[in-house]
This record gives sequence, structure tokens and C-alpha cells, in this order.
Amino acid sequence: VAEQHRQEKEVVAYAAQLTRSDEEAARLARKAEVLTLERSRAEEERSALESRRAEAESSISRIGEEQRQADERLTGAQRQLADARDAVAQLSGRAAEVRASHAALVERASAIAGEVGRLEEGARDLENRLAFRTAELDQARTRRGALLASVEESIRTLDADILSLDAMRQDLVAADETAGEVRARVDAQDSIIREARKALEEVRTGVRDLEVARATAESDLTHLAQSCVDGVQSTLDEVLAEVERMEAAGEATPDAAAISAEEPDPEAEESQDLEIAGADGSRAVSGSTGDAEGVAPLSMTAEEAITRLKAKIDRLGPVNMMAIEQFDELEERHVFLTTQRRDLIDSIALTSEAIKRIDETSKVRFREAFTAIQHNFQGTFSTLFGGGRAGLTLLDENDPLESGIDIVASPPGKRLQSVQLLSGGEKALTAIALMFAIFQYKPSPFCLLDEIDAPLDDANVGRFVDMLRGMLDRTQFILITHNRRTMEIANRLYGVTMEEPGVSKLISVQLN
Repeated sequence: VAEQHRQEKEVVAYAAQLTRSDEEAARLARKAEVLTLERSRAEEERSALESRRAEAESSISRIGEEQRQADERLTGAQRQLADARDAVAQLSGRAAEVRASHAALVERASAIAGEVGRLEEGARDLENRLAFRTAELDQARTRRGALLASVEESIRTLDADILSLDAMRQDLVAADETAGEVRARVDAQDSIIREARKALEEVRTGVRDLEVARATAESDLTHLAQSCVDGVQSTLDEVLAEVERMEAAGEATPDAAAISAEEPDPEAEESQDLEIAGADGSRAVSGSTGDAEGVAPLSMTAEEAITRLKAKIDRLGPVNMMAIEQFDELEERHVFLTTQRRDLIDSIALTSEAIKRIDETSKVRFREAFTAIQHNFQGTFSTLFGGGRAGLTLLDENDPLESGIDIVASPPGKRLQSVQLLSGGEKALTAIALMFAIFQYKPSPFCLLDEIDAPLDDANVGRFVDMLRGMLDRTQFILITHNRRTMEIANRLYGVTMEEPGVSKLISVQLN
């Protein structure tokens, strides 16, 4: 059974191997068919490749001929390219000029538009002013009518005032006559016052004489009383009482007579005649000082005059004891101030003369500098613009030191106009021309230019660089620029870089 089972397995294995052999034979048959097909295809491809090789060889010969012709055409094309590049360079220059002209036209259009706006605004303003002036004219006409009526009323009032003025003039003439009479009376009173003052002075003199006489009499009386005491051992009153008693009894008084003969009698001294002038100019004569009726009125008049004079003296105030010193100080100060004033006047005159000389010298030098700079400006402008005209004009020829300066420029192809009407690039180029004109008149050792070539195009930058190069022998220029053509003329370049955020580094390059 086992053998049978083993044999069955082998039969099954053989059967499977036979199946696989059949399948492999079928596969090989199919592969043979495929190989046959591929061979036929390969034969076809070989024949095709041979035909293509033949075609390629003919194509190579043809391409060689075409390459030779292409080389000839390339040579011609290169020549055409060189010509085209030259034409492009010329067109680029023309395009730059066209762009500059276009920018100038745009600028002029903007300026014209602005001018039109200003003119329109001015027209509106003129219309408003016209309406306002019309209203003012109507008001003026109304005021004129009112003023005419007022003038007529004023004329009537003036006529009445003229009549009143005539009456006032007559009253004034009468008042003048009255004033003349009053002045005459015042002059008369002044004469009387002068005579009264003279009489008062005479009265004062008499009063002083009387005071002296009184003092003398009192002295004599005292001496007489002392003599009575020494001679008769009695007082003066006792002696007088005794004399009166004796005269009443009819007795002689030799001692009293002797005393009277020896000593002067005060009564006799006072009994001399006096002529006293009153304050009112009247005179009175008294034969004796004991006559109270003759002396009292004159004494009262003199006392009143003296009292009035004392009152006037009191009103004058006390005497300034420092007046002489104050006068000397004021006189010294007056002399000092007068000297100072004279010195100031002389200094002002000298200063005015110096200012006048400085102004004259400044005018002469300014004229020379202005003429030279204007001539240089014409040359630098023509060089930078490639033609054209430019100039400087004074706004006030009579006062050149205070006058403003107007710049007029005419680039090629444009009319002469103010620099304010030029484009931005033309303004910058005009400013550069003026700067170079000033430097040609009076060079400076150093000059710092900050982005001065920024508004310029390539053609203008070239002319700017050429002019700058021509001035390097007199001035050292320091330029801040980003233009490559401007950097090419520099001897040394300085740049700032930031390799790390927040850290700047300065780099320098020596070019020659």
C-alpha cells in the first residue's frame, strides 16, 4: 500500500512535471514567435536605419553647406548688430533728450496749469472785488448825496458863523482897547509901586537911623542916670522931680543946669526935625519925637510895609546854603555832558562817514563780483546745457546792496524765461551752473555736494562730471552720491555697510 501510495505520488509528480513541460513548450513556442516577430522588426529597423543613414549622410553634406551659408549670414548679422547697437546708442541719447524735453514739457504744463489756476482764482477775486467796489460805489454815491446836503448845511452854518465871527472881532477890538487901557493903568500902578518901593526903602533907612538914635539916646540916658548917682547921689527920677519942683517954685537949679550942660539931652536929640516918607508916597514932617499925632500914622504905614515885605521874604523860603556847591556840581556835570554830547556827535559823524565809505566800497566790489559771476554763469550754463543763454538781473539797480537777484535762463530750443518756470532737472542744472560760476570767481579749498546729481539724467551727469573734473585743480570736492558715473571720477570711495543688524561698518576704497 505504501509502495502504491508512493507510486501514485510519483505519477502525480510526473503528471505535474509533464504539465509544466507542456506549458514551458508552449511558452517557448510563443517566445519563438515573438523572437521571430522581433527579428522581422529588427530587419525592418535595420533597413530603415540604413535608409536613414543614407539620408543622414546627405543631410550632413546639406547641413555643412547650410552651416557655411549660416556663418556667412552670422558675419553679416554681427555687422548689422554692431550697426544696430550704434543706432541704439544714438536712439538712447535721443530718447534721453526726448525724456528731458518731455519732463520739461510736463513741468511747463504743470506750471501753466498752476498759472491757469492762479489766473482763474485771480479772475474770481477780481469779480468779487468788482462786486465789492460796485457796492462801495453805490455807498459812495449815497454818501456823496448826504455830503452835498451836509455841505450846503455847512455853508449856511458857515455864513452864520462868519457873521458871528465879525461880531466877535468887533468885541475883540473893543476888548483890545479895554485891555490897552487896563495895561496903561497897570503901567501907572507899576510906576506908583516903584515909587512906593523907593519910599519904603527911604522909610527903612529912616527907621534904621531912628533905631541908631534910640540906641544912642538909651546909652546917653544910662550914662546920665549914672552921673546923677555919682554926682548928687540921687537917681535920675529924683533929680527930675526936684528940677520940676524948683521950676514950679521959680528956683534956680545950677546943679541940674550944669548937668544938662555937660551931658547931652536925649529929649533934645529926639527933638530934631524928621522927614518920613510913607508907603503911599506922602511925606510928613514932625518937629518933635514926642508929637504922637505926627509920628503914629507914619509909623503904622512903615510897619505895614515892613510886614508885607517880611511875608514876601517868608514865602521865598529859607536860603539854600548849598546853592553854590550845587551850582558848581551842576556846572561840572553840564560841562561833562556837553563834552560827551560833542564826542557822540563827532563819533556819529565819523561812523556815518565810515559807513558811507564802506557802502561805496561794497557797491564797487559787488558790481565787480556780479559782472564776473554773470559772465562765468553764461559760460557754465552753456557748457552744462550744451547751448542756450542765461543771466542775472538786479531787481533794484539804484540799491544793489539791498536788491534781490533774478535768474533768467533759456535752455536750447526755449525762450528766455524765469528759472521758476523750468523743470526740476533744469532747475538743478541751472543751480549747478551758478555754483560753478561763483567758484570760478572765488574758488574755495573745499566743497561738499550732497546728492547734487540726483535730478540729472545720464547725459547731464556726463557734462556735470566733465565740468567737475575741470575744477579739481583748485577745489577739493566731497560728494555724496549714488550715481555710478559720478563715482568714477573719485580718488577714494567711502561706503557704510551693515554686516550684522544694528552694527554699521565704514569701508574705504582707494581708486588711484
